[in-house]
Amino acid sequence: MKTDLEALVVRHTRRVPLPDGPAGDAAAAPGAAMARRFDAALMDTGFKLSGDLLAALSRLDAQAVASLAVRTLATVRELVGDHVRHNVYFIDFPNNVPDTFEFWMDCVRATFSEPAHQEKAAIAISEGTLDLLTLATYGDYQHTYEEMLARHDELIASAGDRLTVLHPGADPQTEAGDLYLALAGSAVPLNEDDARDLTVLARHHVHGPQPEQIPVREIRAVVNHARVDAGAEPLLDTVTDVLRLACALAGGDVTLQEPTRFPAFPRRIRRVLLGGLDRVVAGSPAKLADTGVHAERWKRLGERLHPHEYPRWPHAADVFAVARGDKAAPTPDARIEALLAAGDVHGAVELLATMPGRLFRSLDRLLRLHPLPDEAEAVLTAAERTAKDVSGRVLLSVREHLANREGSLAEDGAKAHGKRGKGARRNRRYRMFVNRQGRAWMTPERRGPIPAPVRQRLIVLLDGEIARRLPAAARLLVDPDMLDVALPLSGRATTGGFGVLPRGSRSRVEGEVLRFFVYWRQHGAMTDYDLSALMLSSGFSAPSWISFTNLKDGAGVHSGDVTNAPEGASEFIDIRLGWFARAYVLPQVHIYGGEGFERVAESFFGYMTRDPDQEGRPYEPHTVRMKSELRGPGRVALPLVFERHDDGTWTARWLHLYLAGGVSHNQVEGSRVTVSALLRAFVEREYLTVRHLVDLMAGRGAEIVPWDASSEPVQKGPEDGGPVLYLGLERPEGLPEGTRVVTPENLRDLIPA
Repeated sequence: MKTDLEALVVRHTRRVPLPDGPAGDAAAAPGAAMARRFDAALMDTGFKLSGDLLAALSRLDAQAVASLAVRTLATVRELVGDHVRHNVYFIDFPNNVPDTFEFWMDCVRATFSEPAHQEKAAIAISEGTLDLLTLATYGDYQHTYEEMLARHDELIASAGDRLTVLHPGADPQTEAGDLYLALAGSAVPLNEDDARDLTVLARHHVHGPQPEQIPVREIRAVVNHARVDAGAEPLLDTVTDVLRLACALAGGDVTLQEPTRFPAFPRRIRRVLLGGLDRVVAGSPAKLADTGVHAERWKRLGERLHPHEYPRWPHAADVFAVARGDKAAPTPDARIEALLAAGDVHGAVELLATMPGRLFRSLDRLLRLHPLPDEAEAVLTAAERTAKDVSGRVLLSVREHLANREGSLAEDGAKAHGKRGKGARRNRRYRMFVNRQGRAWMTPERRGPIPAPVRQRLIVLLDGEIARRLPAAARLLVDPDMLDVALPLSGRATTGGFGVLPRGSRSRVEGEVLRFFVYWRQHGAMTDYDLSALMLSSGFSAPSWISFTNLKDGAGVHSGDVTNAPEGASEFIDIRLGWFARAYVLPQVHIYGGEGFERVAESFFGYMTRDPDQEGRPYEPHTVRMKSELRGPGRVALPLVFERHDDGTWTARWLHLYLAGGVSHNQVEGSRVTVSALLRAFVEREYLTVRHLVDLMAGRGAEIVPWDASSEPVQKGPEDGGPVLYLGLERPEGLPEGTRVVTPENLRDLIPA
């Protein structure tokens, strides 16, 4: 298990925990030779030891370094997707890829030349159809992985190849403890991978230090699950905390988005849940009102807990009485709706002011009710009075919401297009919605405007409160590439993987050749994933695509369709950006048939960049810029989109979206209209980024110093000795001692509580 904790630390922090093994004579540097070999092996995967880490390892016993090297190499190879074999259907890809129709005809000829396949193919053709899956040579690799490698030259090194630096850490237990505190105390929900890692860490730290606060209820449920398993008292504050804990103990969904089948809990668990429920309600009977929000779940849980068998906990029995309707406990939502239905805005605001977070989430609605001037003033005054009690994540979410509510619909249309009539209707705005699972959909914008003075007053309020809570720093060392990274206000705004940024982030794309890749390995059923790329003009029109039905299209080429992956399969697409005239390139992964993203044994997407003269294997870990796990609910995945600017440069914009798609036979041709409209709605949306927080900290007097890795390192902090904060995509060497470092891996730490 120590090895698992060590791997978690490397993945999350890019630090290598230093072992407690025997150290040799520093002068003799017993581990120096092994450390250099470790460094060389890491560079083959695009990683490198920092100078400090190399020196620290050189002082250790050589065998300890060798053991650490084996474990760390396995971790970083999995990070970038190099732990599997990436074969291609066309052995010479990206060279010698045939024309699509000619390739299909070759498959037909090969099929009819083999008696074992002739009858099956002849029947398909006689019925007027040609099913590619019936062709003998279609969809399965026609060569081994070793044969494919033999056809490709060694990778030609490039100055643009990725090099990720690993830094020294403390001992594994200390590093794991710090990581546990960071994840458990996160101010934003965790994605699925981070939540799974927290589960492992929580089981090891039940009796150790705990975060001062666990503000996210889903995270609290994970921690409570570990505490109950270890015999410790769970941390319960609301009746819904108990419901989430019951879902966790049943192996269900702690977010309460999906139904959970409750088992027959053992008596010990029933006592924990009922006793905890009784204490919560006894301490605050008003919390009974939360029961009605999930009444059906409570009724199902009551059938398993048998509260009537425990008369010593009467307050717990009240919860189930409310769920059944035997006892009245109106929910706050019902009371708010009743007041608004009666036109009592003042009463609704007064009630909402007792729930500051809900008040702020209701501001748009309240201000669109066309309240009288005194009613609008009451809303704003309540917001100003309660802002200090609202979580930082809600403040930032409302601030981002207001950034997308500027002006009226007519004003927006006139500013954006300067057209009327049919042109204006074509360019109408849409709202995009993304749920917690990353499922996306859109609807026409029909909301009325928020008056500009009201909107501006709220923005000033929000920015002031957010700035007050940001970490104090006398100097900010800022990597300019970090400024366009979106703030992770939701756990599903990002996914597990390497080089992954939150939804809405922008990042520069360097290199002339862009190569997408997808890998999947089916669990049981025959599974066919298809990698495609949709290309659109600046007006999100004139679509063209590269897919298994169109293997080559100008600047793009497909590696070939693989339709079965019992031992894993890969598909690639190459795009030569210098030859490309379209404005958007949108890679997609379609499930043509078989297991979904959440059922396959493994699946991930990523992209590489190369120079035109670089050779090498189709997959080279040096060149991987991003690798993202595919674990969404739909049948079509949209990981990110690439955008060409007027000066010819390219940026990636992160989507992390899933579309429902069909049960089978999903193809880029069938979804191009929906995807084009969704992309337009996404591009029109503004996301709150690190740049906004940097501007707020600068307004508070922090010195902003752009960080350039090629420049001289900043060896000292500010003259007054104040704290230094570094914001960057990776942690560089040469930072002043004591610098607090924030990278995408721990960007959640920048979200104020």
